[in-house]
Amino acid sequence: MTENVIVGKTDKTEARLWQNSKKVILALQHLIAMFGATVLVPILTGFDPSVALFSAGLGTLIFHLCTKGKVPVFLGSSFAFIPVILTVKEMYNGDLAYAQGGMVVAGLIYIFLSFLIRKIGVENIQKYLAPQVVGPMIIVIGMNLIPVAFGNARENLLVAGITLGIALLVNFKGIGIFKQLSILIAVTAGYIVSFKMGITDTSVVKEAAIFAVPAFRLPKFDIGAITIIAPVVLAVFMEHLGDITTNGQVVGQNFIEDPGLNRTLLGDGLATTIAALIGGPANTTYGENTGVLAITKNYDPSVLRLAAVFAIVLGFVSKIGVFLSTIPTPVMGGISLMLFSMISLIGVKTIKANKVEFNWKNIIVMGTILILGLGSGIIENKFGITIGIPINDTVKISGLSFAAIVGIILNAVLNRREKSN
Repeated sequence: MTENVIVGKTDKTEARLWQNSKKVILALQHLIAMFGATVLVPILTGFDPSVALFSAGLGTLIFHLCTKGKVPVFLGSSFAFIPVILTVKEMYNGDLAYAQGGMVVAGLIYIFLSFLIRKIGVENIQKYLAPQVVGPMIIVIGMNLIPVAFGNARENLLVAGITLGIALLVNFKGIGIFKQLSILIAVTAGYIVSFKMGITDTSVVKEAAIFAVPAFRLPKFDIGAITIIAPVVLAVFMEHLGDITTNGQVVGQNFIEDPGLNRTLLGDGLATTIAALIGGPANTTYGENTGVLAITKNYDPSVLRLAAVFAIVLGFVSKIGVFLSTIPTPVMGGISLMLFSMISLIGVKTIKANKVEFNWKNIIVMGTILILGLGSGIIENKFGITIGIPINDTVKISGLSFAAIVGIILNAVLNRREKSN
């Protein structure tokens, strides 16, 4: 009898160790998928990548605290702020502290919006988010990111193709833990191939210090910088809405309702404010995050929190951070092609699962969102014509944000009779 009890305890201990090991591996995979985009923003703007990693991890933990640990989200550096950060940087002779001040205010506006939405009631907002609006929004998120992924993959199509092919093979043919680790396996294989081909430079890893304190710094506040940066909040609000909605569609839960849009906005706002206070770029929800969830089918928020802890540690362990930065661009491009394609597929599934009726009203709503969301950027690049709402000289609501606003209004007008019924 005693022997059976000991064996039973041993089995439980082994099972617990396996589960914990599995979480660690999944968290590392998630961090790798998020790493490239998170450090790219500080590289482009001049912020310290280690601070960006630290603030992304800290911001993610704050987000989970605000959302009761229910939403499987990892926050990363926001691309939407890049143009205004560069403008302010030039205005103030390269002093990014003034850009930080503007982002602190932007984060506070997000926090104000969260309280406003709580007052209005999430249900009053949610009734405007019909499947014929949400589905095309999700498709636009994925489709707008695919050209970025292809641009990265194009640097070496062979490496990108091998990485993508292995990821798809493991994802569709793999079983158990191997299927869930398709991204990590593919990135590892792509890295090895890149190393063999001589396109990976590992010398920087040897030269890097093991530990280094990130270059934290305080913000400076000036009304000029604030008026340029703060309005970006109006442009990224709809992106936040789209990302949280997409996340919920993948997981099979309505996060707009529970824990509530007010809580997700509060988490995003606090994360951005704190990041800017310590010298990092604004934080935001990420399409890569949703893509990883869709592929791995692992929706455990604790895995994301563990990834956040790893990001915080990584901010101080510069050698590991430098090693991850040596992952070749085409490897990440190949993986990103799969991640972003999955997001668009989720949008199609959303329309299908909700049995959206393809009447003339819904077709107009969906077509308008798709055309504005996907076509406005092309028109601006080709002809220099901006389709959107200008906020100031550097900020405008365009692309997905503008398409979502028009789609919501159009659907409310065309389908008002159905709503009243």
